[in-house]
Amino acid sequence: MNDEVRDRLEIPKDMRSMAEASFAQARQAFEKFVATAQQTAGNIEERGETVRAGGRDISAKAISFAEKNVQSSLDYAQSLLQAKDMTEIMRLHGEYVRRRCAAWPSRRARWARWSPALRWKPPSPSLDGRGSG
Repeated sequence: MNDEVRDRLEIPKDMRSMAEASFAQARQAFEKFVATAQQTAGNIEERGETVRAGGRDISAKAISFAEKNVQSSLDYAQSLLQAKDMTEIMRLHGEYVRRRCAAWPSRRARWARWSPALRWKPPSPSLDGRGSG
């Protein structure tokens, strides 16, 4: 790629600094959200033995899942901020999407183990061929 094309595809410094400031605010908001979610989960845990038995485990797993999910998105956003041009942005995006798609089956299986209500069962075919679902 020649220098002229690269210069046209380069992300302007003002836009990059504005994006970095927004990113820092997003990360702070996320950290505050996680702290509040953990505090709320702690409050829920204090409400009765029956709720605590399964609720504590599911709450912790849900918070952990959400935290990892958002952390992954923030890491992706930060990598985009450091991209030099559109070619690098497209490469980073492709890698991010591939990682997310590759992780989905194991995440779904984990949630299904944690809660029978989350287990997906394919519809069984009916006698008229339209399926039961």
